[in-house]
Amino acid sequence: MQKRHFSPVQWLFLLTFCVRLYVVVRLSAMPFFIPNGGDMKFYSDWGLRVAHGVWTDHQAFYGLPGYPFLLGLLFKILNFDKFWVSIVAGLIQALADSFTAVFIWKIAIETFSAEEELVSPGKAIGCMAAVGWALYQPAQAFSAVLMPTALAVAAYWYCLWVLIRRRETAFSLWAPWLPVGALIGFAAMTVATILFILPLALAAIVMRFRAAKGAGWLRAVAAGALLLAGVFAGASPCWLHNYFVAREPVLLSAHSGLNFYIGNNPVATGYPKMPPGMSAGQQGMLRDSITIAEKAEGRPLKHYEVSQYWAAKAHEYIASHPADWLRLMGRKFANFWNSFQYDDLSLITLFSQGGLLMPGPRFGWVAALAIPGMIMALARRRRAGSGGSVGSGRSIGWIVAAVLLQVGALMPVFVTERYRLAAVPGLLLLGAYGLWEFWSFLNRARWIPALSYACAGLVAAFCVATPPADAALWSLDYYNTGIKAVDQGDFGTARRDLETAYRYVPENSEVNFALGLLWQSQGDVRRAETFYAMALRINPRHLGAWNNLGVLAGKQKAWEVAEHCFEKALEIDPSDARTQYLQARAYAELGQWEKARTSIETALRLRPGQKEFQELAGQIDTRGPLSAE
Repeated sequence: MQKRHFSPVQWLFLLTFCVRLYVVVRLSAMPFFIPNGGDMKFYSDWGLRVAHGVWTDHQAFYGLPGYPFLLGLLFKILNFDKFWVSIVAGLIQALADSFTAVFIWKIAIETFSAEEELVSPGKAIGCMAAVGWALYQPAQAFSAVLMPTALAVAAYWYCLWVLIRRRETAFSLWAPWLPVGALIGFAAMTVATILFILPLALAAIVMRFRAAKGAGWLRAVAAGALLLAGVFAGASPCWLHNYFVAREPVLLSAHSGLNFYIGNNPVATGYPKMPPGMSAGQQGMLRDSITIAEKAEGRPLKHYEVSQYWAAKAHEYIASHPADWLRLMGRKFANFWNSFQYDDLSLITLFSQGGLLMPGPRFGWVAALAIPGMIMALARRRRAGSGGSVGSGRSIGWIVAAVLLQVGALMPVFVTERYRLAAVPGLLLLGAYGLWEFWSFLNRARWIPALSYACAGLVAAFCVATPPADAALWSLDYYNTGIKAVDQGDFGTARRDLETAYRYVPENSEVNFALGLLWQSQGDVRRAETFYAMALRINPRHLGAWNNLGVLAGKQKAWEVAEHCFEKALEIDPSDARTQYLQARAYAELGQWEKARTSIETALRLRPGQKEFQELAGQIDTRGPLSAE
């Protein structure tokens, strides 16, 4: 019997999956594997609400619901075990990243296999790019945590592969246009930037049918209509909820206006810098955006009205400061290509320091190789084959367009490491293509093209490596690693990193709050109170600072001060069950039993079944002595 061997594409799939599995297994042993803050906790908490049957608050979604509903399903299946939900989600995302490596290979075969060379350029370029993806460190990090990035990247590049396939049988009036449209719409409920592949899909339709005789244009219109129908069908769970349950005119999520404002305001930097008075975390930011908008308008607002409020402020800034806005657009474009790693959660740094990631490239190396490869590709002006076939393999322009569309998707908002991750498969293909051509130039002794490529690469590397001047950007990793060190009780590392962050940005409320948390954890009440007070001076709506000052006051039996602090915190977020509980205890200590009963009932309504809440409720009902915390 003939021995079966794995094909190259199977080896690439296994390589990528093994690398991702290594990261998930190593991460599962870390104390921060279960999310306790940031975007991961936002998704996890939303997923838990879904699993408990709270599918809607009868308002338009304020955040894309696709990933939280997936987590909700996992929580339900896995009996609400956060550890196993994180494991299974990591495995699903590892599979998605592994399929992305497969799509990279297949796109390379479709695009470059027509070259007449002794060694197949398609296979060589595909191997280089796919291995680069397997070892790309940001992809390793983001595929292992509770974030939808890996799923969106796989969907985007799968769609591109389908659009450029050379097989004529793959194209008819409805296929692949309707299925691709449905996938795009469904994936948009997770990460909306996949919608930016629609121009390529429409271009593929035009190129497919333009050579058809007779009513070819009618077939193109019909195929385009089917594509868009598929998009609306795929996204229908989202817009049906928003239009008919919430009764708000929102297609996907009502937080788009807020993202637009964060990317276009007087203090915008091209990275996600929060405007004054707004929390940095996802959940706090969304909450503050509603509160600030309602306060400005003087009335409760629906979610779409909140979105309109922030979008109007962004348009006002653009109209009144056109020159500044154009400079901001240029800065965003430069930020996209810069090697500086704006990872707002510092996952890549944390995982690297913990030895969780396999050695591999980061964005700076990829961009420095991709830019000369892109220039070379555009200069060669490779064209599609005869007959208008989209998948003829003669044009690298589809890859370039897919990358540039992802760049364009970030220009209205801001650039982060995980947002630009969707462009990396294309950049790896362009970089591998450039290296292949450079090797061919050297092999054929074509010194002028080889020297031109080398010079372009050096210029690209210099431009990509130019560091940003904003000191606040350099504080981010120190802040995030310091917070993690506090959580793990590593106070020496925490103090070193947080004080470094403080030297960069002494007027940052989050850094001051983190230092307060550090000193509180070490029992230095005076220093903790000082930093919390500084955080509140910078941002009077800092929920954590008010809460922690209340806790410190309670430990000193200053219950009136504690009650005032908790009241301030509840003005910011009345739905915080823990704060309601602490307020109830403060009222009880002051002998205000009716207020205490009201607060603890609210806490139990928000978080039923919490043992300590139930114990305090019983003590309030009997007006008996309160147990020590």
